[in-house]
Amino acid sequence: MTELTKRATVYLDPELHKALRLKSVETSRSMSELINEAIREELAEDAEDLAAFRTRQNDPVIAFEEFVDELKRNGKI
Repeated sequence: MTELTKRATVYLDPELHKALRLKSVETSRSMSELINEAIREELAEDAEDLAAFRTRQNDPVIAFEEFVDELKRNGKI
């Protein structure tokens, strides 16, 4: 661990803990490495989603009911 590493207590479902421990052994990586990687991937996905929302923030808004009616009119449903 580096000097900048922070310690946290995380409570895991017993089955998730077992799966994480097995993956740790199988991949020769620590549980902390696997958890850090999973968190990084999740945060990166969130950042991608937020960027997509920003690019579409000026798109016109259509109500769900209106959209369904349009699909019916066009013979799509």
